Order: sequence, then C-alpha cells, then structure tokens
Amino acid sequence: MAVQKLPIAKAINASLRTALENDPKVLVMGEDVGKLGGVFRVTDGLQKDFGEDRVIDTPLAESGIIGTAIGLALRGYRPVAEIQFDGFVFPAYDQIVTQLAKMHARALGKVKMPVVIRIPYGGGIGAVEHHSESPEALFAHVAGLKVISPSNASDAYWMLQQAIQSDDPVIYFEPKRRYWEKGEVDTEAIPGPLHTARVVREGSQLTLAAYGPMVRVCAEAAAAAAEEGTSIEVLDLRSMSPIDFDAIQRSVEKTRRLVVVHEAPVFYGSGAEIAARITERCFYHLEAPVLRVGGFHAPYPPARLEEEYLPGLDRVLDAVDRALAY
Repeated sequence: MAVQKLPIAKAINASLRTALENDPKVLVMGEDVGKLGGVFRVTDGLQKDFGEDRVIDTPLAESGIIGTAIGLALRGYRPVAEIQFDGFVFPAYDQIVTQLAKMHARALGKVKMPVVIRIPYGGGIGAVEHHSESPEALFAHVAGLKVISPSNASDAYWMLQQAIQSDDPVIYFEPKRRYWEKGEVDTEAIPGPLHTARVVREGSQLTLAAYGPMVRVCAEAAAAAAEEGTSIEVLDLRSMSPIDFDAIQRSVEKTRRLVVVHEAPVFYGSGAEIAARITERCFYHLEAPVLRVGGFHAPYPPARLEEEYLPGLDRVLDAVDRALAY
C-alpha cells in the first residue's frame, strides 16, 4: 500500500530503506546505527537487511564519521551519517564547515559532496546536558550547506529522499520529541521542491512561521486563537537554508503581521534573519514589527526546568497578542 500512517521515526526508517534499495552507493553510518538500530530505533532492522558494509556501526568519533563520509563521497558514494544527539556534532564541526561545505567551491564545481548528516535535535525528552540543543543557525550561516527540518511524517520521508539525491551536503535536523507522532505517508507521491515553505493553516490577521518541532505548537496556538475569533496563518518553513522568503512575503502581505517561532535561542537565531528580510521586503505592508519567540540565551537547562525554557503555547500566544495590539 502506497499510503501508510507512520510515526516520524518510522517514516525516516522507511526513507532510508528505500534509498538503500534503490541505490547501492547509499550507505548509512553512525554510532549504534547498526546492531542497536539507533538510540531512538530510527535505523532499526537496516543492518540486518542490508549488511554491515552498508549500515555501518562507527567508533564514537564524530569528526571521524564526517571525515570518512567526505572520503566516501569523493569516491562516488552517497553516505548518510547520523550524529547521535545534537550536542555531539561539535567535534565534527570543523570537518563540516571547513571541508564538507567548501569542497564544491574549492574544486570549482568539479567535485560533488552528496553527504547527508542526520541530527536529532531539540528538547522535550527529559535528557541530560548536550542532548537537547538546537544548533541549526550555526549551520545555516555556513555557505555550501543546505539545512532542513521536517515537522511531519510525510516530509520526514520525502525530504530525506530528496536530501540523499542531492549532490550538495544537507544537514537534516530531526525533531526528536516528535519522533512518535503519526501522519500519513504516500510513498508514491510526487514531492514538491525541497526548500519551499508550506501553509499548514490559512489565516488573515497574523502569520506564525516555524519549522520542525515548533510547527505543532504554532498550529495549536492558531487553534486556540480561533476560539477567540482571531484568524492566524501557520507557515511550515521546512528549510532554514535556503529560506523560502517568497512564501513568507506572500503570507505577510495578506496578514500584515509576522511572528517567527523556533526552539533555538532568539539571540542570533534564524528568526533574526527572517525578521530583517521581511522588514525590508514588506515594510509598507507590516502593521506591527516582526516578533520572535524562542529559547533563552542560556545553556539548555536540566530536564526538570526545560518546560520553562522551551517556547510553548502561552509564549506564542503572548507574542500574538503583542503583535495584534499595535
């Protein structure tokens, strides 16, 4: 059956399975991705079905994982490397930004880098330090990298397919606290362009723009606001680099107000770039300044405090009220 109802984690697993079946040059690699099936069981069963040469348990060495992936890409493979948790990516940051992102330009276009780096990110799972970060802005700032994040099972499947088929390096951020939320996945659909935003809910008075784990929060905020007669449009950005500014502009020209929401700290976050660009593009349409909702400029707190740190329904609705008050 082409259409299935799957959790995001299973949709990613199905996408990896499809890629491994369709292209012998696709490899999956990372810490515990094989015999264990990943700490979130996202790669469960893949090594059993495709063998240890294609689903590879690596040493605990993130720099080595990405360095090896770069070498494999140079030899014509399409490696999909998993970083076990978001906060573990930093030992590999040098390899990613000084080698992976630059290789295509350094070779004047002659060398392709079809590497996907899967990173479970964000909070909401009650984890310890370095397991709940949202470092997407650090990668979106780097020229040569594509940065994307699905918010639902269908996008989880298809965006990963498109990332693996890309000849450029893609950072694929997986919203780990949404892993077990189910949605319909049509594995025979024709997906839209990878870096386009999608309207989740139509509205007329204000636009909420988000990606990854915050899309659901914004949809809930829009539903709550509708009970009080406020019409909010929800835009799933899907891609943080490049950003679909045209879609945001179309929405803002209709609603005349914008609130950008992400888990990452507001300070120097991707919402700042969106706010600046949309202020330039839509200056004569805006009836309120672009507002941002996100995490605090502080280290991610212990698990018992993370609900205070993470942007939730109340903080989003407070921003909505402030924007509508202008």
